[in-house]
Amino acid sequence: MGSSAMLKIKCDQVINEEGYSIATEAGNLDAIQDFDGDLVITMSDLAEELLADAKIAHVAGIRNIVDKKEIKEQLEAFLEAVEA
Repeated sequence: MGSSAMLKIKCDQVINEEGYSIATEAGNLDAIQDFDGDLVITMSDLAEELLADAKIAHVAGIRNIVDKKEIKEQLEAFLEAVEA
């Protein structure tokens, strides 16, 4: 199982536990060119590269893909930012 699939599973767990109305999909860097979603959640080492892409509005970098607390914090920060 790849890191994007593992991160998607953990994100989906947090989303379900918190009752967020968020749809997810896993992909690679090639697929990001056609992505039109509101948030990209990725590993922290890729986040800086994606932040340079003006087409991507929000990027969350995760250091530990199995840390649901970190994922929850990133999702909450995103939701607060878009609600403001």
